[in-house]
Amino acid sequence: MLSLKVEKRDKNVAIPALLRAGSIPAVVYGAHHEAESITLPAIAFTKVLREAGEATIVSLEGIGASLPTLIHEVDRDPLTNLPRHVDFYAVTKGEKVEVAIPLTFIGISAAVEAGANLVKVLHEVEVKADPMNLPHDITVDLTMLKAVNDQIHASDLTLPTGVELITDAEDVIALVQQVVEEKEEAVVADIGSIEVEKKGKEEAAGEAASEEK
Repeated sequence: MLSLKVEKRDKNVAIPALLRAGSIPAVVYGAHHEAESITLPAIAFTKVLREAGEATIVSLEGIGASLPTLIHEVDRDPLTNLPRHVDFYAVTKGEKVEVAIPLTFIGISAAVEAGANLVKVLHEVEVKADPMNLPHDITVDLTMLKAVNDQIHASDLTLPTGVELITDAEDVIALVQQVVEEKEEAVVADIGSIEVEKKGKEEAAGEAASEEK
């Protein structure tokens, strides 16, 4: 379990000042935890976010007893893309939560090796589980795609014990399709049309000139 040192937020310090000082304002709340304003070091949080994502328990330290949470939402600056506010959801062991788990694609499709295109439709799926049993990611075995038009559905995923799929079982995760080559004939036909049209205009112009004479 990852941990993060946090502090109760001093409401007398403005948010711009916090950000300039290398801290990020945040809030932690949950079904059994009243909303609480906190701050956390930006560098430490960035590292935890990279490792945990939104599907790994992060223990908040420094506001009483260790508090297991999930990173629920990260608000980023539109210009720098740096986190400027974070929502943590305090979880309770034994009470299931619904979370989006990222997919990790492994293996090589025989159809793709033969020249077909691989299309990854989904990159995460929704699951429900005890927060202590949430997987960091779910693997998708691309070797299942053996021929053109083969598909991997959400129902084909192997989930850890105690993890329930919320995403529709029939949703397509990945598929392979035939490479479609562009036909040059259409281009040739278009050029021919242009030449004919141009020739027609030239003939019309010639006839008009004859009439003026």
